[in-house]
Amino acid sequence: MRVTSLLSVFVAFLLAWTAPVLSQCDTLLASGNAEYPPYLWRSAQDEYRLDGAVAALMERIGKEAGVEIRLIFTGPWGRTQEELAAGRIDVIAGAFFTRARSERMDYLYPAFQQTRSLVWVHEDKPFEYSGFADLRGRQGITVINNSFGQAFDDYARDNLSIHQVGSLEQGLRMLSGKRVDYVIYEEQPGLAYARKLQIPALKTLPQPVSGEALDMTMSKTPACNTDEPRQRLQAALQKSVQEGRMVTLLEQAQQRWQDFVDTRNR
Repeated sequence: MRVTSLLSVFVAFLLAWTAPVLSQCDTLLASGNAEYPPYLWRSAQDEYRLDGAVAALMERIGKEAGVEIRLIFTGPWGRTQEELAAGRIDVIAGAFFTRARSERMDYLYPAFQQTRSLVWVHEDKPFEYSGFADLRGRQGITVINNSFGQAFDDYARDNLSIHQVGSLEQGLRMLSGKRVDYVIYEEQPGLAYARKLQIPALKTLPQPVSGEALDMTMSKTPACNTDEPRQRLQAALQKSVQEGRMVTLLEQAQQRWQDFVDTRNR
């Protein structure tokens, strides 16, 4: 509780400190899913900053668009989305598209990365999966406010028993302890966390739940979300996608994440 309170005070201080700069729109305050390696995770050097392939991409996009994109940790993924909706941050660095989210944030195009979401199971309790219906009657877990595409989200809401937890680590540990039948999460972040937690008994089922695009989004609230800065950001985003920058940035981020894990596990 004390840690949460301190984090809230820090975020409030940082937002207040950056307010004069943000009003000039030459700095955009950004955040994202901090449990999302190799795309994003909390920096080993500064736990209130984010590291990862997407952090590096945002830095390059900002430079080309003539703005600084300052990527900070704002709490769990659900809270980060609330911060954007309230206009306390300007940008989310990586979100899937859903109708509900599109009412609270503006999507910049093109998407900068394609991802796959998979069914994670305990190796002692695998099952056949070829479509959404194969999950009926089983107990699942995912992280609060995660989306796995509109089609799956709609089906899951009406037909599946999927509980939400506060973190991927909590969900994977519950699966490791055989307290649930499966976890739904993306391939690369799931692999990264399974390695970090040193949980060897987990596996993925081959058929993906969904394949989704990761987008950069902007809050509908701040004054900086106007045609001119948005067009500059989209032009820089387009250039990054055309040049295939995420391939190299992901390779570099995977190595940094492995170094991070090795240091923590010593």
